[in-house]
Amino acid sequence: MSAKGIVFVVLTLCASSVFSRMTYDCGEKLLGCFCGNIYLDGSETKYVVNCTNQGFTNVDMLTDIPIETEMLVFVGNNIPTLPWNIFGDMNKSVNLKEIDMSNNNIMEIKGKAYHHVSTVETLILNHNNLTISNKGDENYHHPRMFSNFVNLKALHLTNAFADNTGDDLADDLHDIFMNSGLDKLYKLHLEQNEIKSFRDQNVFCDLPNIRDIYLADNYIPGLNFNISCLKKLRFLDLEHNNITKLSQRELESLDWMAPPHVEGTLTIDIRRNPLKCDPATKTLYGWMQRTNVTIRGKESIQCHSAKFGTNHLINLKTLAEGKHATVSKGVTVLLVILVLVLISLISAYVYLSKDKLKNKLGPILDKVTRKVQYTTIESQAV
Repeated sequence: MSAKGIVFVVLTLCASSVFSRMTYDCGEKLLGCFCGNIYLDGSETKYVVNCTNQGFTNVDMLTDIPIETEMLVFVGNNIPTLPWNIFGDMNKSVNLKEIDMSNNNIMEIKGKAYHHVSTVETLILNHNNLTISNKGDENYHHPRMFSNFVNLKALHLTNAFADNTGDDLADDLHDIFMNSGLDKLYKLHLEQNEIKSFRDQNVFCDLPNIRDIYLADNYIPGLNFNISCLKKLRFLDLEHNNITKLSQRELESLDWMAPPHVEGTLTIDIRRNPLKCDPATKTLYGWMQRTNVTIRGKESIQCHSAKFGTNHLINLKTLAEGKHATVSKGVTVLLVILVLVLISLISAYVYLSKDKLKNKLGPILDKVTRKVQYTTIESQAV
């Protein structure tokens, strides 16, 4: 057999082996789901249970996920309420590392819904309708909803809450973080949740290892929460909010999160905010040039300027440098004018005082002239 033939046989056997692993029988309750090993990131394999768009209206089948499951993808179903203990026996989730339950119309997560998930490191609940409020006699606010995720590192809550919970969410997030014990969490996504402000400025202070906070696409008007307690913060995403300016106090608080005050570096993103050009050029641009904070995409940051009833977007760098050039040119012209005025004043003074100057300077000039003449005669005599 030729070398090419041997290679073909080997590849065929490998492909058959992979296929046999990928077609694992999920069982009757998980009918329609995919179960098996798949390749992630080009080389790593994980055992995945994928129940995407299966029309499930309850989570009873999750008690039967294979014990070797490392990643659960349960997306695009219709599960208004997550009941207690959705995974059943703790032995069923000893290998589980990642749970994705996005886009399931989840409105309520019972306080004991996620039991036996101590190994999970990533939880994704994007695009649901979680309610943080009272509805009749039922309390939809369960501050311990994530309390069993003791090893959780990444929590994705992008557009996870109902559209009418913006204010309640901002009030109650601190209770959730404080009571859930998310001590190992380092990445938190809260984009697209209509958050306007945080009445509790210490909302994130119970996340001691948090490194990345994503707050893009909300209505936040500024840095209205405490970051000095976040000793390991490395990235703060405030893109596309409602920030019109950043005060000197807010800029200083950012500086305290960067070298030389801390060992690590801090990166922020403030693009696509309605920054007003006047305060931006007076305060923000100068701070951007001297701070040790890394500003993502700072060359492309724009500000808003209203002229004749029309709002104009202007590149902040171009505007600030243009104003600086205009000021420099004006200062140069002013200095030239002052020098010319000074020369004119001196000339006028000399002209008007020429007789007095002649009387005072005449004897001195005569003395100097005679000294020069004597020196010349002595030189000739020699």
